[in-house]
Amino acid sequence: MSKAQTIQVELYTDGGCSGNPGPGGWGYLLRHLSSGKEKEASGSSPETTNNQMELMAVIQGLAALQRPCVVELFTDSVYVGKGMTEWMPKWKKNNWQRKEKNRWVPVKNAELWQQLDAQLARHRVKYTRVAGHSGHPENDRCDELAVAAYQHLL
Repeated sequence: MSKAQTIQVELYTDGGCSGNPGPGGWGYLLRHLSSGKEKEASGSSPETTNNQMELMAVIQGLAALQRPCVVELFTDSVYVGKGMTEWMPKWKKNNWQRKEKNRWVPVKNAELWQQLDAQLARHRVKYTRVAGHSGHPENDRCDELAVAAYQHLL
């Protein structure tokens, strides 16, 4: 591991929609472990899905890091977690396709998964699942950011 990758950060993310599909938002909180400095950001889309916003939160959070880092990702999205750890290696091997009823079909949200894959190649990321809406302060904050981001679209 290069010296740059000794930078350790925590990334908390959340995404959501009003309706699924519908107006949606994403939010993240980045915490640099040695300094304690934090950065928050959020964004929205007028027509999207919960899964797309969960992915976008992680993509944007990782993209905000200016150098390769060791990242612990905290998310309540099983979709993102399983996608990163279980599904994506198979999808990549099969040209971003998956089997459905004995035939190959394109992976849903392939463009976002490919963006996430590019970000994952820059960093060393460990996925940690948190329970959503369970009083986890950083997860709750990211939920607030995501909801606030799409409120103007309602």
